[in-house]
Amino acid sequence: MALDSIQEPVSLFEPIYNDGGDPIYVMDQISDEQNQDEKWLEVLSIKDAMQKLNDREKLILTLRFYRGKTQMEIADQIGISQAQVSRLEKSALGQIRKQIQ
Repeated sequence: MALDSIQEPVSLFEPIYNDGGDPIYVMDQISDEQNQDEKWLEVLSIKDAMQKLNDREKLILTLRFYRGKTQMEIADQIGISQAQVSRLEKSALGQIRKQIQ
């Protein structure tokens, strides 16, 4: 199996089809699900929208969605109730949604 897996590398710019017009290269046949323009723009939009939140809202969303903390853990860390964290989170997400649309 190891010997069967040994293959010569192929350049991404190797033409795989050419009918007299523009050739199709290996690179044209590869898709990248993680780095699509829509996702890149979405990330920028979210970052821009988060900059418009107040410091407490930014902290709550960062802890919740980037650090994976529960609302209870966040409440203990910043010294407010879980219900307050929930309200602030909901409000911040609403503001972000409005700015992105």
